[in-house]
Amino acid sequence: MSQHTNAPKPPTVQAFRQAKAKGQKLSVVTCYDAWSAKTLNASDVDALLVGDSVAMVLHGHPNTLAATSEMMALHTAAVARGAPHKLLIGDMPFLSFRKGLGPAMESAELLMRAGAHALKLEGVDGHEDVVDALVKSGIPVMGHVGLTPQSLHGLGGFRVQGKDDAAAAEILRQAKRLEELGCFSIVLECVPTALGERLTSALSIPTIGIGAGPHCDGQVLVLHDLLGVDSSFRPRFVRRFADFEGGLREAVATYSRAVRDGSFPNAEESYA
Repeated sequence: MSQHTNAPKPPTVQAFRQAKAKGQKLSVVTCYDAWSAKTLNASDVDALLVGDSVAMVLHGHPNTLAATSEMMALHTAAVARGAPHKLLIGDMPFLSFRKGLGPAMESAELLMRAGAHALKLEGVDGHEDVVDALVKSGIPVMGHVGLTPQSLHGLGGFRVQGKDDAAAAEILRQAKRLEELGCFSIVLECVPTALGERLTSALSIPTIGIGAGPHCDGQVLVLHDLLGVDSSFRPRFVRRFADFEGGLREAVATYSRAVRDGSFPNAEESYA
């Protein structure tokens, strides 16, 4: 018998539906590596998302389009090793689910074998067959509507979506269709508060907001943003829950001073 039989198991996607039914808010954090995942594994966060924003946050690209399935699998595997007790959702990157059903399923397989428990993909039009096939294959799917960063060029940049009645109705249509196809949850990104509330009421599955107001069933933020890692990145929807950047600068400055004045390493930090 496996020595891991009695190890705690990660929460299931069914817990998301149960949380909505009970009126319990869901907290989701986006992270990309094992060290941060290990810390989050010991937290009360409900789920971890390995987002394609990794292309921007860790690799320095201007948008998410540079993310590939191989990049996402690499970071998904790292997070899975660091957080074995958390529900882990992997992002399907740009065009990975738009090249036909076969390639889409190969990309999905790559992420699931890397350790994801569920997959997230943006939009619905043009790849309904992929969402349907994933769900029917037993892969939980999280939808994503509103601002979909992989479509930033078509949307004219990173802009709030659904500001007029027609645009709001279109986002609602997409969300309802994703629900019909079997998604267990939907991310709502950068939509007006009133639309976030309307979508949350209209759907039986949980809404996870990012810039979608306080009425969503849960919220998601990138770990680096909530920690205040980069003070130059200050979108309206981000609250800095810490000043990691300031603390990091001070720690490095203190280290450098200790090296230069000879106080580091001391005798206890050296080998006889």
